[in-house]
Amino acid sequence: MIRQSALMLLLLLAACSGGSDSGEDGNQQGPVALVKLGQAAKGSVQEMLTLYGTVQKDSTAQYALSTPVEAIVIDIHKPVGSAVRAGEVVARLEPSPSSRAAMTKAASDAQAAVQAYARAQRLRADGLASNADVESARSAAASAQAQQAAMQRSAQGLTLAARSAGYVETVPVNPGDLIAPGSTVATLTRSGAQRAGFGIDPQAASGLSLGTALHIMTGAGSATLTVPIESIDTSVDPQTRLSTVYARIPAAAHVGPGQPLTAQVPLETSKDGLTIPYAALLDDGGQPYVFVVANGVANRHDVVTGPSNGERVVIEKGLSAGNKVVIEGGTALEDGMKVRTK
Repeated sequence: MIRQSALMLLLLLAACSGGSDSGEDGNQQGPVALVKLGQAAKGSVQEMLTLYGTVQKDSTAQYALSTPVEAIVIDIHKPVGSAVRAGEVVARLEPSPSSRAAMTKAASDAQAAVQAYARAQRLRADGLASNADVESARSAAASAQAQQAAMQRSAQGLTLAARSAGYVETVPVNPGDLIAPGSTVATLTRSGAQRAGFGIDPQAASGLSLGTALHIMTGAGSATLTVPIESIDTSVDPQTRLSTVYARIPAAAHVGPGQPLTAQVPLETSKDGLTIPYAALLDDGGQPYVFVVANGVANRHDVVTGPSNGERVVIEKGLSAGNKVVIEGGTALEDGMKVRTK
């Protein structure tokens, strides 16, 4: 039993001795970060400014479908957002009880007026009425018949259809609603080019010119649409403190009023400047910096930046051509840390 205890003690001492040597080597090795590198090189960068805007509401492209008489909404065939073709039914209505009574009365009045006119003609033939009496009866009959015809046309106009291709923007009524004469049942927007406005810093706006290309994203995952600037409003909005640039969005983009858009517009071009990948740029409380790797060690370099196009950025101070900069893994680095590359 004593021999076994002594043997176990010797084995434990040997293990501790081996662990100490291993730890000493590990301390000399230190932490190593895995990074990806890019290079500082001379090149040209055209700065791209990102703008945010919306498709404007164009009153000339919008119109309303309304009821000519008091009516009851029977069905909405095309709800908000629906695409429509010219002549396609949007909503159906039917005359209200009051409208039906008015139409019945108009028909009765027209019949009575026609009969009165015929009677006046007979009386005139018998010498019992004057020409003025006949003309008055004729005018009354014509007016009553016109009123009846108008009521009939109104009843026929209760099937509301799109006047041109486009889409339904608003439907302020629901099936079963009783609506007054002239009430809007739906508003529609015609298909066609739309005008978009983008807010821009007034100083940047002063450097743009008509025809400058705007690269517009109409939605997530959409292809970039390039259109020229149509007009520039340099006046400053008191709320946003921004000026506005306008562009025409073609119908093929399938955008509607109020839709948010993102655009990029080119500004100044920096030629033969020292540039690095934009991904290398880090920020410390407003101070831009990068990690430069030499001999397997990453060192922080504070830099002064210039124009950027989102892919590369000009470095005006802090680096030299040929410097290897960290473009992946930099957020986990500390100044002087050892690295290995991917």
